[in-house]
Amino acid sequence: MGLAAAAALTGGVQAFELSPKAQAMLARGEAHADVSADPDGISGRVRGVVDIDAPPELVWKIMTDCATARKMMANVTGCRILSGDQARGWDVREHVTRRNLIFPGMRIVFRSDYEPHRRIRFNLVEGDLKLQQGEWRLQPLRGGKGTRVFYENRLAVDWPAPKAMIREALRKDTPKVLVNLRRACEAAV
Repeated sequence: MGLAAAAALTGGVQAFELSPKAQAMLARGEAHADVSADPDGISGRVRGVVDIDAPPELVWKIMTDCATARKMMANVTGCRILSGDQARGWDVREHVTRRNLIFPGMRIVFRSDYEPHRRIRFNLVEGDLKLQQGEWRLQPLRGGKGTRVFYENRLAVDWPAPKAMIREALRKDTPKVLVNLRRACEAAV
């Protein structure tokens, strides 16, 4: 999953402004997600955030490991690197998903550009989505003992399903993905 950030932020600055609702959910130890229609009417925007009790280096390692993709996203049946190398700052990955009640099975190929332990920007290369453009941003917490993970994704599909139904599915699934990431990271500490 991934949206181009509203602003190109650097260092430990957060990726987007947290709403009072998001701040309250984080304070309770919950993940937060907001899904809205983009003004262009073609795509939707997903924003999510979760706090993880693990250092950014460990969160990074788990997020970028193809083997973890299935743990994070229950509908992913395959992940493989097609070209590039994370050590060189980029790669092209393929995710294959299985069908569920809302979404058909899909093949999604995307390029990720890496700023180690800080940010992953991703863009659709080919596949069954119409548009996918986003980023993951890691912000150190408590002197690097914890990590706030921001997720943004601008995406569009070319399916005959109502857009409101797709947005609602994303609103429910995004926090699950973030909580699954937290579980995987905290289990590895």
